[in-house]
Amino acid sequence: MLDPGRWNGEADVWIRNGVIDAVVSPDVCPPDEAVCIDVSGLLVLPGFVDLHVHLREPGYEYKKTIATGTAAAMAGGFTSICCMPNTKPVNDEPFVTRLITMKSREADCAKVYPIGAITKGSAGCELSDFRALKEAGCVAVSDDGRPVMDDEVMRRAMERAVAVDLPVIDHCEDLGLSGCGCMNDGPVSRALGRAAIPSRAETRMVERDIRLARKTGARLHVAHVSTEATVKAVRNAKHEGLSVTAEVCPHHFTLTDEAVRRSGPNAKMNPPLRSEQDRIAVIEGLADGTIDAIATDHAPHAEYEKQRGMDRAPFGIVGLETALALTLRLVEEGVLSLDRAVQCLTSKPAGLLGCRPGRWSRGHRLTSPWWIARVSGWSIPTGSTRKDGIRRLPDGRCVVG
Repeated sequence: MLDPGRWNGEADVWIRNGVIDAVVSPDVCPPDEAVCIDVSGLLVLPGFVDLHVHLREPGYEYKKTIATGTAAAMAGGFTSICCMPNTKPVNDEPFVTRLITMKSREADCAKVYPIGAITKGSAGCELSDFRALKEAGCVAVSDDGRPVMDDEVMRRAMERAVAVDLPVIDHCEDLGLSGCGCMNDGPVSRALGRAAIPSRAETRMVERDIRLARKTGARLHVAHVSTEATVKAVRNAKHEGLSVTAEVCPHHFTLTDEAVRRSGPNAKMNPPLRSEQDRIAVIEGLADGTIDAIATDHAPHAEYEKQRGMDRAPFGIVGLETALALTLRLVEEGVLSLDRAVQCLTSKPAGLLGCRPGRWSRGHRLTSPWWIARVSGWSIPTGSTRKDGIRRLPDGRCVVG
């Protein structure tokens, strides 16, 4: 069992009526009436927390709905997810926030934490009512997908966020530099003859927002870090004592822009897949604590949209169901400890936005699936979970969670 800060090692979990009664050493004898389920040789983990998901509803239900999105989250082990505001209408009003939370309750899967828009319509001009959004249930503000280009608007947004105690999530992209680019600027883009996005387009906005965070005292969270220079900027901000945190996506620590040669539009994302040097830098930042969390930036699209070619296909890749396997690959390679990997998927992201992580502690009700991963090969058994927490695996064995 691995629950960061609480338990790391072999343990027995006693469950009574769907509630954890105790977590004890395997040497402790269970009650005589207990039904024992053998999960030896497996990893038992808390539910994961994803800070960066696009659920598409309302407005883009042909791509994804809250019901299908939260089901995908549960299939990947995520029991809490934060959804970005780039819906239609944009989540810039309390009624949209309440609609999202209502739909998530109806779905009865992963817990959904809405993120409100910084500006009305995410147009980068007029600020949304942060206090009203927070009262409706938003845990942060962001114009993810559309950066706030105007320095003064962003400064006022940070001041307002401080006043209502909300973090600001930075979509780090300078549109003046990224332009109509569709992939990373480098040897691959030049070989393919594609319009490119320089790494400076990301870092320039991160540096600007760090300066504004220093001036306003805002809590700044840098989304989907992809470049070596951004990692350095965040590291320096942390050393300075600023309230700056960051996340990285599995595709940015797994793939490089070479994937565009093979996969074309399916490897088109924003920020784009970068160089091998950038990939190594974000892994180092993840390992040394510069980058706080792993987030998927799960961004589904209709299949026909991705078939439009590199120039016209939308940015985005799905990630909820593959994040754990890709993260554990770093553990297998020896570049990330297992404890650190689980922290980046559970307690660390939960602490950044005040989400409620799953916990292996007495009194915790098991209303969400837990995840039990095979140690050998890190394969993840799938299957439905009953309300009492018992799950039957494809090989016929029953496990808790």
